[in-house]
Amino acid sequence: MRLSTRGRYAVMAMVEMAAREGSNQGCVDGRPVTLNDIATAQHLSVAYLEQLFARLRRAGLVASARGPGGGYRLARAPCDIPIAEVVEAADEPIIATRCEEGGPGCLAGERCLTHDLWAELGDQIRLFLGGMTLADVVGGRVTGRARAPAGPEAVRRAGE
Repeated sequence: MRLSTRGRYAVMAMVEMAAREGSNQGCVDGRPVTLNDIATAQHLSVAYLEQLFARLRRAGLVASARGPGGGYRLARAPCDIPIAEVVEAADEPIIATRCEEGGPGCLAGERCLTHDLWAELGDQIRLFLGGMTLADVVGGRVTGRARAPAGPEAVRRAGE
């Protein structure tokens, strides 16, 4: 699976906002953070962030404050914002297969032999990102969270 720039930048920006909240630099109850502040900290384009934040606002992940001293705040606490929700808000589908529901299928309208493999991988990625929050990333609680799937022995026993 390849996560596009849009999805990665959305996560980077939201993690930056969550980190600022944790260091009392605003975001939820404090002062709003400007896109320029985020762009500078993360080496991102302000114009690109404007497009992303329109999507994040529509998804209810950030709230905007207009006028002098305006900017953006997280709409919820970092522990309540899963990474998967940020990626999906950026209009980034979390899929690992080229097959689409109602589409022509993998191979000339027929399901390919690897379809279920890639579909399951997409499900695993969604589960992983859905179980990881902005607070987890800011707090360094990412490493070691991936789990090996049950081996053939466990799968065989489950089917008995």
